Amino acid sequence: MTLRTRLFLSISALITVALLGLLLGLFSMMLSGREQARLIQHNFQTIEVSQRLRQALGDELVQALSARPSPELLQLARTHFAQALDRGNELARNVEERQVMVEIANAHKLFVDAIDSPGPGRPELLADSDLSRSLDVLRNRLLALHQQAMENIGIEEQSARSRTLLVSGLLGLIGIAILVVGFITAHSIARRFGAPIETLAKAADKIGQGDFDVTLPVSGVAEMSSLSRRFGLMAEALRLYRASNTEALGSGRKRLLAVLDSIDDGLVILDRHGRIEHANPVATRQLFSQSDPQGQELGTLLHNPALTQATQRVLSGNLLEETPQDLVVEVGGESRLLTWGMSPVSHDDGRNIGAVMVVRDVTEQRAFERVRNDFVLRASHELRTPMTGMHMAFGLLAERLKFAEDSRERDLVRTVDEEMHRLVRLINDLLNFSRYQSGTQKLELQLCDIPELLGQASQRFTGQAREKGVELDLEIADGLPHINIDRLQIERVLDNLIGNALRHTPEGGTIRLQARCQEERVAIAVEDSGDGIPLSQQGRIFEPFVQVGRKKGGVGLGLALCREIVQLHGGRIALRSQQGKGSRFYLLLPV
Repeated sequence: MTLRTRLFLSISALITVALLGLLLGLFSMMLSGREQARLIQHNFQTIEVSQRLRQALGDELVQALSARPSPELLQLARTHFAQALDRGNELARNVEERQVMVEIANAHKLFVDAIDSPGPGRPELLADSDLSRSLDVLRNRLLALHQQAMENIGIEEQSARSRTLLVSGLLGLIGIAILVVGFITAHSIARRFGAPIETLAKAADKIGQGDFDVTLPVSGVAEMSSLSRRFGLMAEALRLYRASNTEALGSGRKRLLAVLDSIDDGLVILDRHGRIEHANPVATRQLFSQSDPQGQELGTLLHNPALTQATQRVLSGNLLEETPQDLVVEVGGESRLLTWGMSPVSHDDGRNIGAVMVVRDVTEQRAFERVRNDFVLRASHELRTPMTGMHMAFGLLAERLKFAEDSRERDLVRTVDEEMHRLVRLINDLLNFSRYQSGTQKLELQLCDIPELLGQASQRFTGQAREKGVELDLEIADGLPHINIDRLQIERVLDNLIGNALRHTPEGGTIRLQARCQEERVAIAVEDSGDGIPLSQQGRIFEPFVQVGRKKGGVGLGLALCREIVQLHGGRIALRSQQGKGSRFYLLLPV
């Protein structure tokens, strides 16, 4: 017999005995209650008959002793007595009760004869006469009927108590039987299965701790014996697996560390608490040349609270929203600039198990950028003055030259004028870009209302959008706070984004200006339904002198200037685009 069958039969036996006992008790109580109610009702009806007989007798006696008896009332009383007597005969269940009714009828007949017998004057009850004697006999018979009914009620109550005690005793015996069977079953299950299961649990704990030398229980139950045998096979397989893979894991870890240590960039691995687990030689040389980083918190070790905050953000599963500022470190008495990035490391089940930080020395690159920006700034200054003079001189010359509108000379004059305008814009863009990158551009901050800002930007391009057949929509959330910005510079950003959107949106398309709150920032977006930007080019879209798409204009400094302006405000500009489905540029500006 299998374990499942044994448990099923044991529990089924308990449930069956309990249900039988409960049904027996309920059935017995229902029968007892129904019989008791019927008998009590019968006895109460007998008492009611006795009461009616005495009432009719009283009415009859009143008329008999009256000075002026009424034959009609006397006959009515006797009729009531006869009806009550008939009701008593109907209720009589046995010979004894019928005999009582016969005796009452005989006594009443004698009483009636005594009343109807002629004699001098009114009959007297106090005198020893046939009337008084017959009345006493009749009254005693009525009292006997009442007493018999009361005794029957008492007998029925005693019988009901006896039956209740009997049923309670039976239920108690059944309960004791259930307890005994349950105790025996529980003891059998505990003895057969409890001890082996506890032994298996202790063995599992030892295996979980890496100790495969375990003692397995021996059980007479086939299922438990099979479980112990399979558990032993599992433990042996785990022992062999660990023995065969420990060396492979160790060598794999060494190869991984060798690869990490051979990377040219600095690499720091953090655990889920932000402590340093490993740093390759480049990172150790760049960041931790003065101390041992193993097991220490990164931001605390480098005395950089901003780095600590960024580490906590990454360890919580988020990415850094902005490009972090360069780290300034002292290496060999020399100040070095390090650019860095950090990304979370997640388990397959989604748990965050740490982070990886990549560090690169950009001291020379930053120096080159400063030299380049300084050169561009100086060259722009030097070029703008003669270029402005040339443009003015050519404008004066063009006013004096008289050529026909359709002549070749007129086309050449217009071409030279357009190219000189384009060259002036290029020089101005270079100058502005250099100022932003060099940090010489200052902001004139003022509180600005976002709906008004976007409304005016929409009005500036309404005419161009109408001419091109493009719909220009505003979607502004309610309750936007005022933000502190350089209004002219942000308007320049919006004009650049809206202009790009118009240039790349076909006729019948839509451009949306959107604004809403996002935590402690205001998000402003320019979304179009144009060509979209290929994914391969989205990473370089904000770099200077980069142009994307077939419809090119300018020299590729517009989006680079936008990024510099937004970053100077402490914000961020980003792009979401899918080729063929439009683009969405959005600014995140701090409140």
